[in-house]
Amino acid sequence: MSELNKTPNANRLHIAIFGKRNMGKSTLINAITNQNIAIVSDYAGTTTDPVYKAMEILPIGPVVLIDTAGFDDEGALGELRIEKTLEVIKKTDIALLVVDSKGFSYFDVNIINKLKETNTPFIVVLNKSDLNDSNCIFLEELKTEDYIFTQVSAKEKIRIEELKNLIIKHSPKSFEQPSILGELINPGDHVVLVTPIDTGMPKGRLILPQVQMIRDILDNDAIVHQCKEKELRYLLDSLKIKPKLVITDSQVFSSVSADTPEDIALTSFSILFAKYKGDLFKLVEGAKALKNLKAGDKVLIAEACTHHAQPDDIGTVKIPRWIKSHINSDIIFEFTSGRDYPDNLHEYKLVIHCGACTLNRKEMLNRIESSLEKGTPIINYGLCIAYLHGIFERALKPFPEVYYEWIDG
Repeated sequence: MSELNKTPNANRLHIAIFGKRNMGKSTLINAITNQNIAIVSDYAGTTTDPVYKAMEILPIGPVVLIDTAGFDDEGALGELRIEKTLEVIKKTDIALLVVDSKGFSYFDVNIINKLKETNTPFIVVLNKSDLNDSNCIFLEELKTEDYIFTQVSAKEKIRIEELKNLIIKHSPKSFEQPSILGELINPGDHVVLVTPIDTGMPKGRLILPQVQMIRDILDNDAIVHQCKEKELRYLLDSLKIKPKLVITDSQVFSSVSADTPEDIALTSFSILFAKYKGDLFKLVEGAKALKNLKAGDKVLIAEACTHHAQPDDIGTVKIPRWIKSHINSDIIFEFTSGRDYPDNLHEYKLVIHCGACTLNRKEMLNRIESSLEKGTPIINYGLCIAYLHGIFERALKPFPEVYYEWIDG
């Protein structure tokens, strides 16, 4: 299947498999998928860094399976692998903890505590049932401790369907919000998408948030219109029915706001993703920190994905330029990109985060909480740009609860 036709990884259920070395984690992945996608060996520690595999698992649907290194790994490299394994919890929707009949070790208890701390549902998978006594003491312990568990043989593919059913039953129902726009539009509404074509646009196609928005509008039985910013006024004048909503790329917020009549609701792709993937209330609060920035303050601009920065890159070029122009010219900017989120968040006065289209909701919420726990407010690109260009309140009006809380605050 073409990558363009697949469900984006960020919209898939993330299933992470944890356990000590040589517990059969990779064998379990192969059994669940009915494919040999993970390397299997009799030697402990075959899996090093986490391995991500997007799959369609019937009857579960689209998922990402994450095979992790054993968290009893040893040595300096082992410690790094364990850190990578623990990082996976931040994006895990449901975990499988693979153990054997010897029971929980210190390492197992540690991972259980971390899963509980992050409210991550987990299933204990007692593996190697073809070798273990089905009446083992540990099996009785699992029953009395009220764990969600099953006994399988990954090697012989015994009770794998039972495990799949447990995953379906205990996966969080809110791992992906059902609709980006569901509460904002009704069947038959007209929605206009403004999508500028610049050097950052991939050749021959649209970026992921735009594609997802089109699909979401169609799923809600609404009607989508699309244009570049220069054609917006012509498009609005030509429509016989007034659009319910205009959604723009944040980079052209100012010109789109000027061309969109006040009686038509306006917001951006990024702000909608702030609500869809994160916590809009908490991200809006970051605007207060934005307006109070002063000379010498450090700001972190965080991209979830890695890409080659263009000369007019939104994160590394445009946002810093706008902040220096509208807030203070002596702000210090630092940048991060990719799946690793820094630990030194307390050093910054503000985090400005991208729209998070490549992150699942669990990971974005974790980034928000990590920032706030360190005392650092966080805002996303769309909200930041709207504030800097004086259209913050207009961009929030489609979300009455958030809008009125901001006004009252």
